[in-house]
Amino acid sequence: MSYSGARVSKARRQHLLGRVLAEHAVTSQEQIVELLATEGVTATQATVSRDLEEVGAVKVRVPGSDRLVYAIAELPRDQLLPEDHLRRVLGEWVVDVAFSGNIVVVRTPPGSAHVVASALDRSALEGVLGTVAGDDTVLIVSEEPRGGKALAARVGEIAGR
Repeated sequence: MSYSGARVSKARRQHLLGRVLAEHAVTSQEQIVELLATEGVTATQATVSRDLEEVGAVKVRVPGSDRLVYAIAELPRDQLLPEDHLRRVLGEWVVDVAFSGNIVVVRTPPGSAHVVASALDRSALEGVLGTVAGDDTVLIVSEEPRGGKALAARVGEIAGR
């Protein structure tokens, strides 16, 4: 997608930066400036330097080489949660599980929904499209139109309910 010199938001520029680093073996900030320019995004080396810092990019050695390239460290939300950890979180914090269509409603003690939602988001639990957390309620959206029933059963099973 090209932006033909248009000003883009910081978030969009940083998203493009992440894509550039994932798709290319980038060795310098100047190279990043050039690659962003091919996407139609004008950025200075100073802006790229700040963006690299903010997204947590580091230089890493290419295996079998002395060459260093920029890479973004795995974000906590991208790290998969082991099933035993998910079992512990759900077992401790899930009070009730219900469903309707492709939505699963998980009740937690007040102030705990975000812990459960984060664990579910990072669990790679089959059928989970995403979660939304309130104070004491998590909504899980199932990939299937009527998948809530099976997903609720699985969440309840993991939670020991």
